[in-house]
Amino acid sequence: MAAPPGFRLPPAAQVAWLVGDPTGFYAAGRRRFGPVFTVRFPGLPPEVCVATAELAREVFATDGGDAGGSRAGAIRREFVGPLVGEQSLLLLDREPWWRHRRLVNPSLHGRAVAGWRDRIAAIAAAEVDGWPVGVPFALRDRVERVTLEVIMRMVFGISDAARLSALRALLPELVSVGGSPALLRLPPRLRDRALGSPLLRRVRALPTTRFARLRDAVDAILYDEIARRRARPEPGATDVLSQLVAARDDRGEPLTDQEVRDELLTLLQAGHETTATALAWTFERLVRTPRVLRRLRAELAAGEGSEYLDAVVKEALRARPVVLGAPRLLDAPVRIGGYEVPAGWYLSASMPLVLSDPEAFPAPGEFRPERFLGPGADAALRSWMPFGGGHRYCAGAQLATLEMRVVITEVLRRVDLVPARPEPERPRVKNVTLAPARSTRVVARPRRDEAKER
Repeated sequence: MAAPPGFRLPPAAQVAWLVGDPTGFYAAGRRRFGPVFTVRFPGLPPEVCVATAELAREVFATDGGDAGGSRAGAIRREFVGPLVGEQSLLLLDREPWWRHRRLVNPSLHGRAVAGWRDRIAAIAAAEVDGWPVGVPFALRDRVERVTLEVIMRMVFGISDAARLSALRALLPELVSVGGSPALLRLPPRLRDRALGSPLLRRVRALPTTRFARLRDAVDAILYDEIARRRARPEPGATDVLSQLVAARDDRGEPLTDQEVRDELLTLLQAGHETTATALAWTFERLVRTPRVLRRLRAELAAGEGSEYLDAVVKEALRARPVVLGAPRLLDAPVRIGGYEVPAGWYLSASMPLVLSDPEAFPAPGEFRPERFLGPGADAALRSWMPFGGGHRYCAGAQLATLEMRVVITEVLRRVDLVPARPEPERPRVKNVTLAPARSTRVVARPRRDEAKER
């Protein structure tokens, strides 16, 4: 049985095409080769992409136990390992992953995060009230402040004003430098050596030097916070840090300080930038789909908008997925879609393709939240998987969707938004996400009926 076909372009040309036109690159693969095809990037194993939800579920089913199957954590180690740490859920596989997942899950369960709604709303309201009026601005940068504040207050549980001020400056820069091309292009061995060498960390010209200094400054605050929680536990504390410190595994063992720190930075990486990007895409679609925006405003104003708001969130995550794919490193050959993928290759569900499959989502280019309402909703939901699937379904999905619903509501209550330019924004690769090319440039105007809605 043959391996799936793919582009004959050199790997360097394929990655250049991907960076220049990410959604076009994958769409061309589906158009030319069908729902299973191979891509090749420099220095990496061949990657087989699948384009339907049915095939994606087969990819997720390869998540195995201690023997065989596939590993998702191993793939991410070279890309986000320096930022999140070796004990992160993103990087772990098999039994270590299961242990961390069981300990992390309760702090991010729906009931746990639902109690944060009012605090998130207050953070969002304070941010929106400071937005400029009548001039274009990048909305993504503004909502990123909200998601960062949520991480610091509800996840890290920090209330000290000085520490909050320090982290507001440090964390965005740490994430930016940690995902910069200058750092990612370094060979992993050279990067790890530079980060671990006191001598090389003095060389200012190296991108690792700035990153190491930022990481050390953040670590100093986080480790001190961890020590404080261990010394003075607060029963009933709802922040994730306090719950991680209190958590115990099946043997009664707690997470180490390193493990707690790594999971905190994992939640920063996975829940700060990606949620802000998802919000930016939602508003980018809303301001260019007046029919949907009018209906959403009307239902929110009438106090009946929760169902339609949920549909808007689902459709935004479908129409503009934030992540490119959910790859696994195969430990054994896998048969999929009539092909055989060898061990040692990557197998990935391509999110832009799965979520634009015309069989599952008719007229996929249209922004239609109604596809998640009424008789056809079940069929759409079966193929809706922006948070992945299988055992490694995103642990922070419920927090992300809660943030989106709350922030959207607070923004629409306070301002009218119009696009700064009429044409839609194109996706661009930003770190490991797909972000609006112009960061969702909009113009805000005061709400005429603001008093009535309040």
